Amino acid sequence: QVQLVESGGGVVQPGGSLRLSCAVHGDSFSYYAMGWYRQTPEKGREEVARISAGGMTTHAASVKGRFTISRDDAKNTIYLHMNRLQPEDTAVYYCHREIGDLWGQGTRVTVSS
Repeated sequence: QVQLVESGGGVVQPGGSLRLSCAVHGDSFSYYAMGWYRQTPEKGREEVARISAGGMTTHAASVKGRFTISRDDAKNTIYLHMNRLQPEDTAVYYCHREIGDLWGQGTRVTVSS
């Protein structure tokens, strides 16, 4: 059974940084596009960033220049490097594998002074 396990969330002050990780267990990793989404009660779920199997990336306009998605195929892990965090970045963040429409359990990020 394939599992996606996120980690790295927490509480951070505005302007701070966090790095989220998503480890994929139970399947080959390098062939699949992966992404990060976030969800809040107010906005629902939105795509934050995506990375193709070949490493091409896209980022939502709201995070471009502040967040960066990356992958380490040797570790079966994708990352979301988040800088200059703002209160509006507060959400539960999920990683997603497009093939099979697989989701992790989510990790909460709170940006607050």
